[in-house]
Amino acid sequence: MLPSVEVDCPYCGEPIDFIVDDSAGDQRYIEDCQVCCRPIVVAVSVDDDGEPRVDVYAEDEA
Repeated sequence: MLPSVEVDCPYCGEPIDFIVDDSAGDQRYIEDCQVCCRPIVVAVSVDDDGEPRVDVYAEDEA
């Protein structure tokens, strides 16, 4: 089962869940907010313990 990470949208501030495929290593992609539909830059990394870390940015912040 893939891990789920909850983050707050950088635009509307609403909490949203991301399903993270941590087997692919570090990733960077754009996904629309499930609440306000604005494009979020998603940066996924895996820490030394194998736990996924998800950082999100507004498109103009990235």
